[in-house]
Amino acid sequence: MTTNPPIKDSALFRAEALRIGGERVTRERTLNVFNPYSRERVGTVPLATLDDVREAYRIAHAFRPTLSRYERSSILNKASTLLRARADEASTLITLESGLCKKDSLYEIGRVADVLVFGANEALRDDGQVFSCDLTPHGKKRKVITTREPLLGVITAITPFNHPMNQVAHKVVPSIATNNRMVLKPSEKVPLSAFFLADILYEAGLPPEMFQVITGDPREIADEMLINEHVDLITFTGGVPIGKYIASKAGYRRIVLELGGNDPLIVMDDADLDKASDLAVQGSYKNSGQRCTAVKRLLVQESVARDFTELVVEKTRRWRHGDPMDAACDMGTVINEQSARSFELLVNEAVSQGARLLTGNQRDGALYAPTVLDNVRPEMTVVREETFGPVSPIISFRDIDEAIAISNGTAYGLSSGICTNRMDYATRFANELNVGTVNLWEVPGYRIELTPFGGIKDSGLGYKEGVQEAMKSFCNGKTFTMPWG
Repeated sequence: MTTNPPIKDSALFRAEALRIGGERVTRERTLNVFNPYSRERVGTVPLATLDDVREAYRIAHAFRPTLSRYERSSILNKASTLLRARADEASTLITLESGLCKKDSLYEIGRVADVLVFGANEALRDDGQVFSCDLTPHGKKRKVITTREPLLGVITAITPFNHPMNQVAHKVVPSIATNNRMVLKPSEKVPLSAFFLADILYEAGLPPEMFQVITGDPREIADEMLINEHVDLITFTGGVPIGKYIASKAGYRRIVLELGGNDPLIVMDDADLDKASDLAVQGSYKNSGQRCTAVKRLLVQESVARDFTELVVEKTRRWRHGDPMDAACDMGTVINEQSARSFELLVNEAVSQGARLLTGNQRDGALYAPTVLDNVRPEMTVVREETFGPVSPIISFRDIDEAIAISNGTAYGLSSGICTNRMDYATRFANELNVGTVNLWEVPGYRIELTPFGGIKDSGLGYKEGVQEAMKSFCNGKTFTMPWG
């Protein structure tokens, strides 16, 4: 493994201005964005002031979108076409600012394009329902018509670092599709991708008042984005402590929180172990393991644990990691050296408590090798809490009752994957796992961009994301009744 080169000072991308309304607002104070692998300066973004934030909300609140369904759909479809035409450029930007390998960043661009197309399709769908009222002896000859309307106020969106553009797309596309107005703060670690997508949308014809991007020090501007008088709804994806802080500050506002996960892949003794180990490795290491739905725990029935573990170790050692721009690499860096150090410490702690390191736990700057542990116990920190990186801890269990108990034994409840061919097992998992999603013969992270997605417990409040569900969250319902017949 090579040592990272020293920090250089050659900006490749410069987001020189905030996107506030139709203006590009420059600021003397800026934030540098560095490549986690090379430590080169990728670009800079402006640091917004409190006045900038307040102005963005004033502009958004004063603007009243009048785009027809056709116009919204056309903008989103055009944006998808523009993004696909610039896929390599966009994916390179993601790789440079996040350290995700080109395989992962190209895949992400495809997902963003899918979100745009699904939003375009859903914008055309009539969202109303019609009910007859003469259904009981007390009924009347009337009709009830329901509709969904945009929020009166503005949506605040705050996104994390792990999917720099797709997380943004999952916020802004449903907002556009429902004729809402949004102010976004992307992660200060990966802000350039948000500007890239915003400019694509403006080029596609989106009125800039409908989507504004603010970058800055969250210690200075985040509270204003939560308590500004014009905010109707806050949608946040990120860590549990920040999510709970948002909930404490939001007051009389709607909040949609998509928080962490501690997702298991559960392997029963009847499973095809080759197939299950493929899922284990892909689910653990894609996106450098930095997904709320990554495989965070491998729960394996005792009778097949040894054979399964050997397969996972063999396939992990073949998982190439290194220079994110190398097209042959399966994995780049994690987001920064601090994160890599935290994984190293967690693994070392588990080993000191009796876990066995089978491969990995090598670190070079932000590069962290895919890592497999066995003899892991549920009370160890590496599996009790969310380890947001490429670590595969293996826990063995006796029977399905113990598997369910271990799976449910953390504070999280986002997703899960199960490997079994027995429908009685599959049915029990579907009914008894305290999570938002159960995937049979798939990784916990499997979904399409329309899929209702979200968790319970410390993974969220039960509200779902995904294009359709987010569109519902971003609307006010209205009921109209009229005589009929």
